[in-house]
Amino acid sequence: MTELFSYITLQQYWWMIVTLLGALLVFLFFVQGGQTFILTLGKTEREKSMIVNSMGRKWEFTFTTLVTFGGAFFASFPLFYSTSFGGAYWVWMAILFSFIIQAVSYEFRSKPKNFLGQKTYDVFLLINGLLGPLLIGVAVGTFFTGSAFSVEKANIANITGNQIISAWEHPAHGLEAVLNLQNVLLGLAIMFLARVLGLLYMMNNIDSKEMIKRAKRQLIINTIPFLVSFLSFVIWTFLSDGFAVNPITQEVYMEPFKYFNNFIAMPILLIMFLLGVVGVLWGIGISILKTTTKGIWFAGLGTILTVWSLLMSVGFNNTAYYPSTFNLQSSLTITNSSSSLYTLTVMSFVSLFIPIVIGYIWYAWKSINNKRIDDDEMNEETHIY
Repeated sequence: MTELFSYITLQQYWWMIVTLLGALLVFLFFVQGGQTFILTLGKTEREKSMIVNSMGRKWEFTFTTLVTFGGAFFASFPLFYSTSFGGAYWVWMAILFSFIIQAVSYEFRSKPKNFLGQKTYDVFLLINGLLGPLLIGVAVGTFFTGSAFSVEKANIANITGNQIISAWEHPAHGLEAVLNLQNVLLGLAIMFLARVLGLLYMMNNIDSKEMIKRAKRQLIINTIPFLVSFLSFVIWTFLSDGFAVNPITQEVYMEPFKYFNNFIAMPILLIMFLLGVVGVLWGIGISILKTTTKGIWFAGLGTILTVWSLLMSVGFNNTAYYPSTFNLQSSLTITNSSSSLYTLTVMSFVSLFIPIVIGYIWYAWKSINNKRIDDDEMNEETHIY
C-alpha cells in the first residue's frame, strides 16, 4: 500500500490539506470579528442579542475547524507540533484560553441566574474576537520570520541521557513573537480582516436596515487598517530574505526575496493570491457602494485563496516552513518533519471522505441560514444565545 504514492508526493499533499484548513479557519474568523461589534454595532439589548445569535450559530464551525487544523498538523507533521506547541506554549495557551471563554460565553450568556451577568460574557466574546485572530496571526507570522528553537533528532536514540528532540531557546516561550513588528502586522491584518468579514456576514444574515447602515460605516473604518497592515506585511515579506533549503544537501540558508521568488517560481500560487486579493476587495467594494448583501461570499472565497497561497508558499519550492533563528539547520521543512510514509498513506485514504464532510457542513450551513435573523425571532424562547 505504501508504494502507491511517493513519499514527497504525500508530504506535499498533506501540506496542501493542512494549509487549506488554515485558510478556511481564517475565513471562519468572521465569527470572532462579528463578536467585536456587540458593544458598538448593537445599540439596544435586542440588537446585541441579534449579533450574538448571528455569530452563535456559526461559532462551532470555527472551533471544529481549529481543532481539525491542529489535529491534521499533528498527524502529518508531528515534529512541528512537538516543537511549536511544546516550546511556544505561552502563546498557544493564550489562544486556547481565548477560545475557552468564547465557548463558555455562548453556553451561559442567556442562561437564567448566571452569576457573572450577560455583560461579562459579552466582554469575554469581545476578548476572544480581538485576541484569538491577533495571536494566531502573530504565531503564523513566525513561519516567515522564524523562532528561537533547536532540533536534534539524534537524541531520540540516546537511551542513557537526554532524549529531548526539540527545545525552545527563548525564555518567553512563544510570547517573544509579539515583539517582532512583522509578526504583529500579520496579526493585525487577520484581526481587522476578521472584523471586515464579520460585518459582511452580519449584513447578509441580519434583517435590520438600521444595523446594515451602521455596518457599512464600520466597514469603511475597518477596511483602512486592514489594508495598511496587510499590504505592509506582504511588501515587507516579499522584500525580506527568506529561509531557503538546498535540495541536494538539505542545508538551510538565507535567500534574498525568497517568498517573492516562490510566487514567481509557482505561478499558480501567484494567480491564486491575486485572485484572492481581488475577491476580498470586490466583496468589500460592492458592500459599500451598492445595496447588495452578498459581499461576504466574494470576500470569503478571496480570503481562502489568499491565505492558502501564502501558507503553501512557505512549504514548497525548497523552503523551510518553520525556520529557526537560533540554528538555521534546525529549521523544519515538509520533508524533515513529516510522519512516516505508511502514516501519510493511510491518512490520505481517510482524507477521501473530506468531500462528504464538506457536503454535510454546507447542508448544515444552508439549513441554519434559511431565515435571516430579525427582531421577531428574538422573541422566541428556543435557540437564543
